[in-house]
Amino acid sequence: MPSGRCRTNSRLSKLSIRVTSYRPVKTESFTSAHSSGRLDRTAVPAQHKNSQQNSTYQRLLGTSIVSAERLSLVLPIPPSINHQYATVNGRRLLSSAGRAYKTQVGQQIWVALAQSPARASLINRLQSGSLALSIRFFFTSALRRDVDGGLKIAQDALCEGLGLNDNRIIETHLYKSVDKIHPRIEVSLSLAAVSSH
Repeated sequence: MPSGRCRTNSRLSKLSIRVTSYRPVKTESFTSAHSSGRLDRTAVPAQHKNSQQNSTYQRLLGTSIVSAERLSLVLPIPPSINHQYATVNGRRLLSSAGRAYKTQVGQQIWVALAQSPARASLINRLQSGSLALSIRFFFTSALRRDVDGGLKIAQDALCEGLGLNDNRIIETHLYKSVDKIHPRIEVSLSLAAVSSH
């Protein structure tokens, strides 16, 4: 696997990036249904449906917007609060699932910043003031999880990936939505609008 390095706030982070390619399954029924403009779901093999959904989901998770004022990312749903920590010798530690999640978020941040000419300006701004964080959770069911269960690990992963101290976040907005096919979180970090009083 190729590896890259990203310098943020005088820290060096070594990250591994896995690139996967998607090759559609070619079948006569799918090709003809697709070219006619009407996709008959019965003509598409189940394996291809899953491949299409996985490919769309992976592209969705890779979505990012980096400007001089804001970083917006689409990230996977964090592990549930019960799976974020493990007790080892009486001490509560971040679990392997929690560590893997932070690594994945760090990789996505690295890729987003590496592809943007605004990265230096953004990092300078984020390091200079109080921050506002917005997270919209898209769960498979509205009743499955609490909206605040993934806040801490998502916030930590985002700030660690950017080399920022998360105690500078003074404003947090949480939203809960449903997407049965593509569960995810949409995260945005920017400078907070500090009031004069």
